[in-house]
Amino acid sequence: MVALAAITFLATTSREFPIISSVSDKINHVLAFFVLAGLTDGSFPGKKFWKVKALLLLGYGMLIECIQYFIPCREFSLLDVAADGAGLMVYQAVVKKLRITIGRWRHESRKTK
Repeated sequence: MVALAAITFLATTSREFPIISSVSDKINHVLAFFVLAGLTDGSFPGKKFWKVKALLLLGYGMLIECIQYFIPCREFSLLDVAADGAGLMVYQAVVKKLRITIGRWRHESRKTK
């Protein structure tokens, strides 16, 4: 909940934060949605990632863009939504690779016992 509140604040404030501003806006979107994907996936382990969690997160990303349309110092951007989706895809790829690696490690450790 804290991450969601922080990301919503950062997406809707007119304040500049030097550390965040120094990184590409699209990279910020990818990283934010990578983190949100991990938190959401861990919080609701029984739900399918792409059928439920990712769609809700993309809806959240679209909602932020719609809100930004009405904020004078911000603008609506479909490229930002695409970067949000990229963050979800990177998360899914990392998780898949980790599961494969952990599965191999477990299989090999059982063979040596």
